[in-house]
Order: sequence, then C-alpha cells, then structure tokens
Amino acid sequence: MIHQIIFASPTPGMSQTDFQDYWLHVHAHQYARHIPQIRRYLIDFRVPFDGLTNELPHAGAAEIWLANEQEQLASLQSPMFLQGARMDEPRWAAFWATLVLDTRGQPMMDSPEYVASDRPIKLFVLLKRKPGMSLKQFRQESATQHAQRVMKLPGLQHYIQGHVLDSAYAIGESRFDAVEQWWFNDLEALRRALASAQYVGEVAPGYEDLVEQKYLFKWVGQGHWVIGPDFRA
Repeated sequence: MIHQIIFASPTPGMSQTDFQDYWLHVHAHQYARHIPQIRRYLIDFRVPFDGLTNELPHAGAAEIWLANEQEQLASLQSPMFLQGARMDEPRWAAFWATLVLDTRGQPMMDSPEYVASDRPIKLFVLLKRKPGMSLKQFRQESATQHAQRVMKLPGLQHYIQGHVLDSAYAIGESRFDAVEQWWFNDLEALRRALASAQYVGEVAPGYEDLVEQKYLFKWVGQGHWVIGPDFRA
C-alpha cells in the first residue's frame, strides 16, 4: 500500500488558522474524501514545539493511503480530483511550497487501538542517507538497528517508518529517503522522550552513522482523521 505524505503551506495572505480550518472542513470533506481510490485520509496540523533543529516550515501535512500505483494514477485521473480537489487547491494552498513523498509505510511498533485514538501528537522525521551509503543498506539499517533504538524511547506509543518508493529514483535522487512518525499521548511525553537518556545517548548519535545531518528535518503535528482509522473498502 502507498502511504503518501503531503506537507503544505497557506497561500499568501491566508493565516495558518484559516488555512487549517479550510483544509479540514471544506477541502477535505467537500472534495478530497470523495475521491474513491483514497482508502484512508488523515490531516496533521502543525503544533508549535521549541527546540527542534531543521524544522520544516509547513502548516500541515496530509496522509493518504492508496492500494497501489494503479489506484494512485486512477485517483489523479478521476473527476473528483480533476474537477474538485485539484481546482480547489489554489484557494488555500501554496502549491509551489508543497512537499510530496510517496512511501511504503511500515508500522515498526503497531498499536491499532492507539491509532484510533483522538488527535495524537506525532513527530515526523525526514531522512536522507549519508553520502556513499547505498539505498539498500540505508533501508536495512534504518529498519533494524535504528528502529530498535527508537522503539526504546519512553512514552512512544506508535512508530512508523515510510521508505520512499523506488519510482522516486527513476531519473535521479529523491529529496528524502524516508519519513518516520513517532506517536505520543501529548507534547509533554514527546519532550520527555527527546530529553531521555535513550534519545540523547542512543538515537541521536545513531543518526550520525545513518543520515546526512543537514538533511535531517523534523516537524510536530496533531492528527485529525477524515477517512479512518479503518480503511475504506
């Protein structure tokens, strides 16, 4: 299944509050949710969080689940997208500032009950492998040694690794190689995790052997289900 993540920002002159309100209550419900190929749809809105380095500037992120590449293409060719969602986007989103990543989302620490909870706090971590490391090695190490370190963080409730699809490398390098999601009960739990001995002594140093540090970006958001948490048939 494709787990697409779309980071977006408001069009010039629109406040972040109005942007988020329009996205959730107008665009998502009047347009995007009617695209039949979308199996699950979640919107994350940026939450202020002090102390992050290389923080993405975007005001929100959409998470869209599609069965496969064929259904993704069909969704982009559907009347609901072309005559609905696509035409509505310029009213609220700065398309030139949008970042889209198509990934294979793999739950490393799976908690279905928690996924169904209301408005989780999520830390997104965008990764670009260090120079000289093959994509195969990066994927293997991030899914084993790195994942094992992350899963020991105190307060972590749910953990997803999404590796960017092979198609993103067809004509060059993808901007990022993977997106992580760390789910917590609240902001204080996230703060405690980032201040913990496990993060400071194991997770943070481990990134140095895995990724290009200047391309290690973070972003904190709070999720709002539009379609889900159950997958739509």
